[in-house]
Amino acid sequence: MNLDRSFGFLVHDVARLFGRRFNQRALLFLGLTRAQCKVLGYLARNEGINQAGLADLLEIKPMTLVRQIDRMEEDGWIERRPDPADRRARRLVLTEKARLILARILDLSNEVRTEAFVGLSEAEGRHLIDILARVHGNLSERVTSLAVSEFADLDEPSDHPALGVAMVAADLPQVGGRR
Repeated sequence: MNLDRSFGFLVHDVARLFGRRFNQRALLFLGLTRAQCKVLGYLARNEGINQAGLADLLEIKPMTLVRQIDRMEEDGWIERRPDPADRRARRLVLTEKARLILARILDLSNEVRTEAFVGLSEAEGRHLIDILARVHGNLSERVTSLAVSEFADLDEPSDHPALGVAMVAADLPQVGGRR
């Protein structure tokens, strides 16, 4: 198997390398980690969300986010404010300090993208983004609708017809970049 021609491997590795490069530059130029920039970005689009909701969006465990939010609050990036509808809950909001740096985070992301696209024409770069957006849409539309409870009684995932097909497909050798 040639991993250099494997779609899944390449997409994952490009994302890993892009993230590593962004993290290096964010630490150097902004004094923030990639994870902190991601929290600020998601919070900018979902201001007033609670910690559990933000953890869900970020696809991380709530306890992991709590520690990160604690540090970011101490550093003046975000605030926890009482939820007017639930006195036990807290809502997350950006501080003015965070609002001022959001454009710099976006600029940094664009710089890393430009670095990643060296050797591509502007049209090739747009085409790559268009194709990845279509692949993203294809995968987003096909998220399995099977409920977790359907798996609770299974001894083996292959006992479920849909999972059995998926597992067989996953075991197929790759031929010419396709299964």
